[in-house]
Amino acid sequence: MSYLQEYRSKLRSAAEAVKVVKSGDTVHYGEFAMASHVLDEALAQRKDELYDVVIRTVSNLFPPKTVLSDPEKEHFILHESFMSGATRKLHDQDMGYHLPITYHECGSYYGLGTIPVDVALLKVAPMDKHGYFNLGVSNSVTPNVLAVAKKVIVEVNTSIPRCLGGVKEAVHISKVDFIVEGDNKPLIEIPPARVSEADKAIAALIMEKIEDGACLQLGIGGMPNTIGKLIAESDLKDIGIHTEMLVESMVDMYEAGKITGARKTLDQGKIVYTFAMGTQRLYDFMDDNPACASFPADYTNNPYIIAQNDKVVSINNSLEIDLYGQICSESSGIRQISGTGGQLDFHFGAYKSKGGKGFICLSSTTTNKNGELISRIKPILTPGGIATVPRSLISYVVTEYGITKILKGLSTWERAEELIKVAHPDFRDELIKEAQKNKIWRRSNKIV
Repeated sequence: MSYLQEYRSKLRSAAEAVKVVKSGDTVHYGEFAMASHVLDEALAQRKDELYDVVIRTVSNLFPPKTVLSDPEKEHFILHESFMSGATRKLHDQDMGYHLPITYHECGSYYGLGTIPVDVALLKVAPMDKHGYFNLGVSNSVTPNVLAVAKKVIVEVNTSIPRCLGGVKEAVHISKVDFIVEGDNKPLIEIPPARVSEADKAIAALIMEKIEDGACLQLGIGGMPNTIGKLIAESDLKDIGIHTEMLVESMVDMYEAGKITGARKTLDQGKIVYTFAMGTQRLYDFMDDNPACASFPADYTNNPYIIAQNDKVVSINNSLEIDLYGQICSESSGIRQISGTGGQLDFHFGAYKSKGGKGFICLSSTTTNKNGELISRIKPILTPGGIATVPRSLISYVVTEYGITKILKGLSTWERAEELIKVAHPDFRDELIKEAQKNKIWRRSNKIV
């Protein structure tokens, strides 16, 4: 049977295909921009027939209809490992649960059976002449899901860019049970985040630390994208990319001739990533582009892979940090905002890299819901806050007021002193008093 004949034999409507889902199943949606709203809507129509179906997502960019249809969580139960804006709202309404992960490890959870996959619902690019469906802008854990899924259903969408490997960037028709032809809507676009004056100041400070031949990872948010734009306008040469997320400003850097990857040790000349979120400009850049290489997260995010490139520069945002050096980048107290993501992986990998630097960035202050200015550098983390990066692994912290020394190897009082130096001046005296109460302070004339 030819691939075309096999395709036709497996072709179903969305409603027919999702009939394979049974009560008690775990259903994995594609990650990030690759989740299928077509298959989600079809599954939501079966609500009254099903009970206790776990919907497993990774930063789903739209609120799943399955979850919206069942606020009591009797039929569908959302497990989300990195909250998007859409799934955060569901979590706030007690309509879902966070699934904590270490991103470079999470593929192994499937192999261990920790996360079973009864049915995988994936959005894919059209089949090529060799019988392969490309996974588009998210490789991530999809290959691990495919390795264990009992049933695989793909929604074919002609708007999806064909993203080259790397490895494991496609699934063969022989591994697919049912094929659904969707509505071909363009991928959800994520416009660049708003850039604050603090972001600009932090970006300028970090730019002074980036050298020719650096291998760059940029996290999500306005400040990392600002650094990308500054690099595009700079005199830097031979920048390499080994990142988790392919971001919009990397297109700026590439088009400005800054990204060559010529000095990388691994995957020389390639822009290595595991997923992308951005505008149509980014997706068009990725389409059939041999400069880009899609890999699973257990490769891109493995600290010991990351460290094999020299001069790795990891740049990520945080929500708050305490005077002990604990970084909270994913929650506000007990309220889950996002997830660990790749921050821990890359911060650790950058430290292990020869000449590498890991930067955790945050504005020195924020405004609370009552309109009060509060410090993001705190005596202790907000009660219930999650330590995304433990104090033992922290390297550099940056605010608009400066960059700390590397915090590794510093005592508790020395860490407190370094962090208070980059806190907002209006809060420094108060932080010193709190450090004294917590017995992590000694007399010093270094704070000004």
